[in-house]
Amino acid sequence: MQTKTRIASAVVVLGLLAAGGLYFLHPGFLPKEKVASRAVGNDIISRGEYLARAGDCVACHTAANGPMFAGGRAMPTPFGNLYVPNITPDDDTGIGRWNAAEFYRMMHTGISRDGTLLYPAMPFASYTQVTRADSDAIFAYLMSVPPVKQKNREHELRFPYNNRELLLGWRTLYFKEGEYKADPSQSVEWNRGAYLVKGLGHCAMCHTAVNALGGSSESKAFEGGMIPNQNWYAPSLTSNREAGLGEWKEQDIADLLQVGTSHHGTTYGPMAEVVYNSLQYLTDEDAKAMAVYLKALPQRDSAPLPTSQARLVSPEVIEAGRKVYAGQCAVCHGAEGKGQGASYPPLAGNQSITMESPVNSIRMVLNGGYAPGTLKNPRPYGMPPFSHILNDDDVAAVVTYIRVAWGNNGTPVKPTQVNDLRKILPE
Repeated sequence: MQTKTRIASAVVVLGLLAAGGLYFLHPGFLPKEKVASRAVGNDIISRGEYLARAGDCVACHTAANGPMFAGGRAMPTPFGNLYVPNITPDDDTGIGRWNAAEFYRMMHTGISRDGTLLYPAMPFASYTQVTRADSDAIFAYLMSVPPVKQKNREHELRFPYNNRELLLGWRTLYFKEGEYKADPSQSVEWNRGAYLVKGLGHCAMCHTAVNALGGSSESKAFEGGMIPNQNWYAPSLTSNREAGLGEWKEQDIADLLQVGTSHHGTTYGPMAEVVYNSLQYLTDEDAKAMAVYLKALPQRDSAPLPTSQARLVSPEVIEAGRKVYAGQCAVCHGAEGKGQGASYPPLAGNQSITMESPVNSIRMVLNGGYAPGTLKNPRPYGMPPFSHILNDDDVAAVVTYIRVAWGNNGTPVKPTQVNDLRKILPE
C-alpha cells in the first residue's frame, strides 16, 4: 500500500514539475513597449519586397488562384496537413496588429505574436539567421500589401502531432537560435552567399534529409534527400556524383539559380517553382554570391559506384527501353543521348539521370518537365508527359535504358517503382 502511495505521489510531483516547466518554458506575448510611430520609406519597402522574394514567402503563403499572402494553402507533411496563415495586414485575420518586434521574434525564434510555437514547416530554423534590419524591411513590405480578410484554417495533424507542446522537444533537438555571423576568413561575396543560402533562401529545407521526427542534422546539411510528401529528390549539393557543383563553373550555378537553366542542366519540379517565385528576381551580384558559396561547399565523392551486379539488366529490358527511347526520346535528346543545347539536356553523362534515386527521372517521363519562365528565359522549352502512352513496363524500361546506356553508371528501375509514382498527381 505504501509503495502504491509513493508511486502515486511521485506521479503527481512529476506532473506538477512538467506543468510548471511548460508554464515557464512556454512563451507568451512580448512585453508591451512604446513603439515610435514613424513613416516607412519606399526604399525600405522596396528592399523588403526584394528580401521577401529571396525568402520565397509567396510560395507558401499564397493558395492557388488565391490573393497574394492571404494563406490557406495546404502544406502536406508526414504528420498531416498544415494550413499556411494569412500574412496580409488585415487586423482580424492577418498580421495587421503585429509590430516589427513581434515579427522579428517570429522569424528569429519561431514563436508567434501570442506565444504560440510554430511548426517547423515555417523555416524559422533558417530564418533565425536573418538580421533584424532585413526582418524589419520584410515586415514593412508585408504591411504595405493590400489587406485580405481571410480567416486562417485550422491544421489537420494526427495525434500526437497536433499537440504543440511536443514542439518544445523538437526545438531542443533541432533548433539553434542565432543570427548569421560573417566568417572573417572568407570573402564578402562568400559571406553574402552563405547568408542567402543558409538564411532567407532556406535551401537546407529541401537539400538536407529529414528524419522521422522532421528534424535534420547540421552535419548532413546539403547532402540531399527526398522532399517529404512531394516525392521529388533534392540532390546533394556536396557530392559530385549528384548535383556535382564542384565541377561546375560559378556562372553555370548562378544561371541555374537565376535563369532556371544552364549549360549543365535545367530546373524542374519544386526547384523550378523556387526559381520562378524567388531566385529569378535576385540581382546578378546576389545570384553570383550564392554560386560562390555553393561552389565552395566541401564535395564528397566517397560513395562507391554501383557494382556491376547492381547494374545488371536483362537484354530484353535493354531492348525494350531502346525501342521506347528511339520512338519517343531520340528526336529531342539525340540517338546517342547528347541532347541539343540548353533546350534539350544531354542524357549521356548527366549526373541527375544516374543518381541513386531514380524518382526524378521517372516523374519526368510520367509527368513531363517544364523549366520556369524567367526574366532571362521567358520562353523555356518543356518536355511533354508520357504517362498516357507508356505503361509501367515501358517507363521502367526506358528509364533503365537511359540510366545505363552511353557509359552511364545508373541502376535499373522496376515497374513497381513507376506504378507508385504514377498514382501521384502532378502539382
